[in-house]
Amino acid sequence: MRTAYGVETVRAAERELMARLPEGTLMQRAAAGLATACAQVLGRVYGSRVVLLVGSGDNGGDALYAGARLARRGAGVTAVLLSPGRAHAGGLAALRRAGGAVVEAGAGEALIERADLVVDGIVGIGGKGGLRAEAVPLAEAAALARAAVVAVDLPSGVDADTGEVRGAALRADVTVTFGTHKPGLLIDPAREYAGSVRLVDIGLELPADAEVEALQHADVAALLPEPAGESDKYRRGVVGVAAGSARYPGAAVLAVAGALRGGAGAVRYVGPAGDAVIARFPETLVSDAGPKRAGRVQAWVVGPGAGDDAGTVAEVLAADVPVLVDADGLRLADAGVVRARTAPTLMTPHAGEAAALLGVSREEVEGARLSAVRELAGRYGAAVLLKGSTTLVAGAGGRGVVRVNPTGTAWLATAGSGDVLSGLAGSLLAAGLPAVDAASVGAYLHGLAGRFAAEGAPVGAGDVAEAVPRAWRGVRGD
Repeated sequence: MRTAYGVETVRAAERELMARLPEGTLMQRAAAGLATACAQVLGRVYGSRVVLLVGSGDNGGDALYAGARLARRGAGVTAVLLSPGRAHAGGLAALRRAGGAVVEAGAGEALIERADLVVDGIVGIGGKGGLRAEAVPLAEAAALARAAVVAVDLPSGVDADTGEVRGAALRADVTVTFGTHKPGLLIDPAREYAGSVRLVDIGLELPADAEVEALQHADVAALLPEPAGESDKYRRGVVGVAAGSARYPGAAVLAVAGALRGGAGAVRYVGPAGDAVIARFPETLVSDAGPKRAGRVQAWVVGPGAGDDAGTVAEVLAADVPVLVDADGLRLADAGVVRARTAPTLMTPHAGEAAALLGVSREEVEGARLSAVRELAGRYGAAVLLKGSTTLVAGAGGRGVVRVNPTGTAWLATAGSGDVLSGLAGSLLAAGLPAVDAASVGAYLHGLAGRFAAEGAPVGAGDVAEAVPRAWRGVRGD
């Protein structure tokens, strides 16, 4: 499990550790890890040209001490001070002793143009809002230069706690973060600015409950449903799929395709696309009598391609089993009915659908994904899977840890891909997984399947569904 903690939690852990260590030890640990990462990025340290962008406070101090280490190895190191009167005194002295140079911000752009490496030590994890005006030209110069950019703990200008970018920010090739990941390093849009993230252990003792977590292969493997010797299709779970319409029969086919590969023992389909479904998947149990008379199910998926069929959505929400609501179902579902449900509900909007439900613009959701998924989960009292460049999963009510899905590919942005995910996650619900786990495991497998199906080229939603078994086996190590 990869975990991320907010600024206040990190600061508290740092204070507790510093109280038990000789003064300056923690900064030296961070600087040593940063210098090692910089050396790896450079490849050859001796003779290289390194520019440190140094703000006030400890973030700048980390950069200065790391620069001193690189200077002692033969690099030509120059620190560009954005706040000369507030730069870390000990770090400045160490850099000068090692032979490094110090200049003010006005000279920075020319130095960056000739640099091999730029180290971003402008703003630390406590920074809010975009870069200050005096730092913007330096960030722009770094973006245009041939030099690699290494950020100290977090790219300057992004929000450590939320992943929001409200203004100009410095874009890094590598971010060296200390003690733990910060939520902003895992969540877009800030994640795009971080580049490759390297974690340096500095000895922090952190609480068990993180703010954000990302499952890894072993975590997903431990959650996958596995049939026992006495299993039959009903013990493994039956998922009902109420999807599709005369206009969108393909949505039903794709949702069933995902459901058939999600671990449940059987799939019941209800809706007007029965002929299309049975032609493609003859193992599906098809009914046109409506959800109430479809037969036994352990979970429902409702909404993909449903058009304006509010009656079916309402009928599914009245069932006393877990329900996944997607696509048109999100628009048709009554918020009061969802909140009143006693069985688990999982909503799976993309940013545009989430924006409509929250009454804000799509840009607001995409710019503040963490707060959007929490607010939606709180407003509906349901677990929410917010699809997008970084898919997030929040538990019902929006409190507690939020999961970030680490798998996927941009090629998954294709028509019908979300229908496959809905069927897959719904099947996991029917197999007995709690809503947050079903959403997280479904998104993880779906993202892996997208990678396998695409292999760097355009891919269709049906191809993604076909690749789910490969992803499943890959997670298990089979």
